[in-house]
Amino acid sequence: MRGSTARQVTMLALVDPDQLIPSDHPIRDVKPVVEEALKALEPVFADMYSEVGRHSIPPEHLLKACLLMAFYSIRSERQFCERLRYDLLFKWFLGLNVEDDAFDHSSFAKNRERLLKHNVSRAFFEAVLEQAGRMRLLSSEHFTVDGTLLESWASFKSLQPRPNLGGQRKPKKATRSRRGGGGRNSEVDFRGQRRSNETHYSTTDPDALLARKGNGREAKLSLAGHILMENRSGMVVDVEVTRATGTSEREAGLRMLRRSCLTRRRRTLGADKQYDTKDFVQGCRELEVTPHVAQNTSGRSSAIDGRTAWQLGYQVSQRIRKRVEEIFGWLKTVGGGRKLRYIGTRRNQLWAELAVTAFNLVRIGTLMAEPA
Repeated sequence: MRGSTARQVTMLALVDPDQLIPSDHPIRDVKPVVEEALKALEPVFADMYSEVGRHSIPPEHLLKACLLMAFYSIRSERQFCERLRYDLLFKWFLGLNVEDDAFDHSSFAKNRERLLKHNVSRAFFEAVLEQAGRMRLLSSEHFTVDGTLLESWASFKSLQPRPNLGGQRKPKKATRSRRGGGGRNSEVDFRGQRRSNETHYSTTDPDALLARKGNGREAKLSLAGHILMENRSGMVVDVEVTRATGTSEREAGLRMLRRSCLTRRRRTLGADKQYDTKDFVQGCRELEVTPHVAQNTSGRSSAIDGRTAWQLGYQVSQRIRKRVEEIFGWLKTVGGGRKLRYIGTRRNQLWAELAVTAFNLVRIGTLMAEPA
């Protein structure tokens, strides 16, 4: 018998979003870890808001929303709030009822400075990491460090000559082509003009610098992202976003090591050839960290001697360190980091800490689901 398409509107329905989420959905393994981490941040949330006044969007909802944006590759906060109106999984993860309205996308911008001031993203990241440590998923002895370029939100058209200081020759101004007409997105002709970080800067994002991934590649306005990974489960134990200078990888690597070296236990650190410098190797040894850095012998001598490179642990570190590329790949393809959405290192640091928190939660869910 053929079914009918005529439907009567349901006037009253008792529906719990929890009943509609499949029992074997991967996000069910993630939510208890998130709730436990947010419970640990309750004193921080209490200091952020006044006890009187109009009720705001709970910070727990904002942090969970940022995780969902990373999990499901949502490209903007406006798109997330639109999807929150009808996606029952999103409402279930945030703890909303089916009939609850979605909050406005401007809530992210209004509360971002408050989150930055109280360093909430870092506290949330460390709370999730602490749970992973209690599950014995983290290594306290073997680590890997690496960096990558993150394309800035700024456009090439935002490049302007720096002020003429010290009597230097003033660079030629870029001419605006008449073919494209006027308006906000008029064409700019840089032909015949040499652009560099010494002569030009971005008016949109002053922290962004011109950088290229290799010889023969195009230069883009970029920031630098750095990750410290533990080698047991491939989870992120520290992250930092800096300006893309030539020494930012090594400087950020040493800073992250100092933050993580809370004990005097001997540790190892795997890295690629970019870290094979005397300053970085000496800095690792001062922190009592054995540098398992890939030797760079192309026209120069390596700072890693043959005794270190001959050891079996060095070879293991060199093999495992390539897993850090999986983290960068996830952040750029899934987490929304292929082109940054925010301006400046401070705001992008908040995004990076929440994005790697999402990655760690995915790893926790995967590792806990694997058979012992």
